Amino acid sequence: MKIELLKGDITKIKVDAIVNAANTSLLGGGGVDGAIHKAGGPKILEECYTIRNKQGGCKVGEAVITNAGNLSAEKIIHTVGPRWNNGNSNEEEKLRSCYIECLKLAEANNLTSIAFPNISTGIYGFPKDKAAKIAFETVTQWKSETIKNIIFVCFDDENYSLYKNLLQ
Repeated sequence: MKIELLKGDITKIKVDAIVNAANTSLLGGGGVDGAIHKAGGPKILEECYTIRNKQGGCKVGEAVITNAGNLSAEKIIHTVGPRWNNGNSNEEEKLRSCYIECLKLAEANNLTSIAFPNISTGIYGFPKDKAAKIAFETVTQWKSETIKNIIFVCFDDENYSLYKNLLQ
């Protein structure tokens, strides 16, 4: 499995699946979630509504998969990261679960390439250094016959620098 690092806009990445750092409602929001819904168009939201009506959204640490609308990716895997609560609410385990659930969905859908944003490090306030370490460790420990390429896509310099250090 090849692991890459890019600095840029995850909505522009050509992979089988991009991961959306969604909220529990799946109805779009700010940050990467808003950018993905805006760039991908209404088909993504329609499918999110279908999922909501069936199962009531997506819980923290879980993931669901939809079409990618107008994006270059084939699919979007939506996962809900934890809000940082000073480590008092099992946030590290919930974040680890986000990555694991995304990888499981990618495998279940025979996807060979997946791009991850920096889950929970924006408005959810997860410390970027802790989040990068969890993401990197979880992905590098994952064994897959299906997934061939994982890309961490960082929007800001701080996250990019943290991941770059981990990859070296």
